[in-house]
Amino acid sequence: MVNTNTNALGIIFPNSYDSLVPDLVSERLMASIPFAGRYRMVDFLLSSMVNSGIDNVSIIARKNYHSLMDHLGSGREWDLTRKNGGLNIVPPYSEKNMKVYSGRVEALASILDFLKNQKEKYVILADTHTAVNFDFREMLNAHIESGADVSIAYKREEIPEGFKNISTSVGDLYYTLSIENDRVNRIFINSSEPGLQNFSMNIYIMDREALMELVKSAYARGYIYFERDILAPRLDKMHVHAYRFNGYTAHLSGMKSYFDENMKLLDDANLDALFDPNPVYTKIREDNPTRYLNGSRASNIMAADGCVIEGDVENSVLFRGVKVGKGATVKNCVLMQDTVIADGAKVEYLITDKNVTISSGKELKGTDSFPVYVAKGQIV
Repeated sequence: MVNTNTNALGIIFPNSYDSLVPDLVSERLMASIPFAGRYRMVDFLLSSMVNSGIDNVSIIARKNYHSLMDHLGSGREWDLTRKNGGLNIVPPYSEKNMKVYSGRVEALASILDFLKNQKEKYVILADTHTAVNFDFREMLNAHIESGADVSIAYKREEIPEGFKNISTSVGDLYYTLSIENDRVNRIFINSSEPGLQNFSMNIYIMDREALMELVKSAYARGYIYFERDILAPRLDKMHVHAYRFNGYTAHLSGMKSYFDENMKLLDDANLDALFDPNPVYTKIREDNPTRYLNGSRASNIMAADGCVIEGDVENSVLFRGVKVGKGATVKNCVLMQDTVIADGAKVEYLITDKNVTISSGKELKGTDSFPVYVAKGQIV
């Protein structure tokens, strides 16, 4: 599976922007939010690294990481079960003199000894709030050719609405870039400018030893944020290269965006753009193919394996093991793993978390602008 010839290691921050989807992360983190029928958000970034020949990946968790550990296991599905390198999940430290990190500087400071002992020349830093099929090898080559100190991936797009409403009190920041001749000359923090912006994807590449020196210095001064406290003040001294990404992205910036980004994948063009050219790997669950029983009707749906459909389903995304009973109607819904829509129930514009049951005869209806959400394990 893996062509391990890329001279870089990956570091993933799985809790970034948890505050934007509080309902979905009450018992998990951003990285383990289910997406696109059978995947988790971390699958896209992790698979992209693996497909780019990166076989040494560390995930620095902050909280609610048990679901992530259960999903990733030893990393076998990504061919990351290795003696040297492979998948390394770093949970929060529990020592009295250590605190749970707030930003990248504190997170990276906690693994400085680990970074010191690695052999790769470059480090790739990334968040998991965006589902994307990314070619890290291409970005690394562009970084090397530019001779830059740091490379930042960005996409030319409007700022997602969920980010515009972000609360700085929780410490989440997003960035837009001013670029001249492929070089970043200014970083804007939590901008709300309308129209197309150079929106940072929070993907960075730089030399491993240089990163360690910057983190040591910043941590000693009590700095927290890599972008705000390290990069932004040094743009006149450092060569920060801007790498433009033109592929498909799905940003999670709120419950509405979660619904919308899932529903967009019902369009074959979007689905192909996200899953091509490289495969996306995920945890294997041994399920039967989806069964459509006599009397059922399905139109424009994405149904993962293990589903059983007896009723009517239209314009919906069904995760693994979803059951739709006789006479039930499902329209414009995102139903997570093992949801049961019992006989005769009617649901529209609904998001269910895992193991939800909508009882027989019940009717739940949201709207396109405000889909109804039912929390994990609830019976309605």
